[in-house]
Amino acid sequence: MNPGRSCPLGYRYDPSVFRAAADARCEVLYVVGGLYGNEPALDAVMESFEHEPGAGRLVFNGDFNWFDIDPASFRRINERVLAHDALRGNVETELAAADDDAGCGCGYPAWVNDDIVQHSNAIMRRLRGTAQGFPALVQRLARLPMWRRVDVGDARIAIVHGDAESLAGWGFAQEHLREPSHRARVQGWFERADVDVFASTHTCLPVFEAFETAGFRQGGLVLNNGAAGMPNFRGCREGLLTRIALHPYAGRERRFGLRRGDLHVDAIAIPYDAGRWEQAFLAQWPPGSDAHASYAARIADGPDYALADAVRTGSD
Repeated sequence: MNPGRSCPLGYRYDPSVFRAAADARCEVLYVVGGLYGNEPALDAVMESFEHEPGAGRLVFNGDFNWFDIDPASFRRINERVLAHDALRGNVETELAAADDDAGCGCGYPAWVNDDIVQHSNAIMRRLRGTAQGFPALVQRLARLPMWRRVDVGDARIAIVHGDAESLAGWGFAQEHLREPSHRARVQGWFERADVDVFASTHTCLPVFEAFETAGFRQGGLVLNNGAAGMPNFRGCREGLLTRIALHPYAGRERRFGLRRGDLHVDAIAIPYDAGRWEQAFLAQWPPGSDAHASYAARIADGPDYALADAVRTGSD
């Protein structure tokens, strides 16, 4: 096994699993992926959700841990998240693993350079050291599911961490979704899963992509929020969550979205206290550390990605 590049067989599932009946139904669904141990972002998510009218559901779809090697921060993050619905991402899965053969479990594709892979494996080792001090929490992480099915009105939502076949799959990465051959594969996933929406994260850059399928109203939707705990666009220091609801969002934090019949799907900004978060990050990962090498520039200035690139109607 190539640590950080390949993943255990236990990460895999078949798209047909999403044909199962929904285990929850709601009017407003928040899908929060890639919190990465950012406590100010978690505060902002909770505040936003508390102001939502109607029957709401909040689901953390993995990698809510990453930078939180401080024991007190690790405990707070996990206790707060686990009070809500949650999936395990590759980070939580590897924290509970018996060995470190998979490294970070990220399943990085070829376009990610080897330095990033090695830094991520090292981050995981540091974080695993913190987690060992909290065996009860780690056991709870191990028991989390890899996916969920939720209905929002009549819409069938599959919530995953990675893609339709793997906990750490990159099939919903914005880079892959530009490839016509891969888009055909994703269309096949919708048909096998019999869902209207895949809500994902894992790949760190957001994209809302529409597909022509036989499914819900005008076709299937891939909704990848990018990261709740890191900037998602150049020069913009805020996270994103995915909101799927039967009524429009009333706040100013909506950044982009799509409408499908009665269904409103939006990327909602998470305007966390960036100064407080940068201070917390540097206290745990100072210059010269692995996380600082990989993420400090993004935390300060955002990635080289524009908001205009994140919404695709299927004809782009």
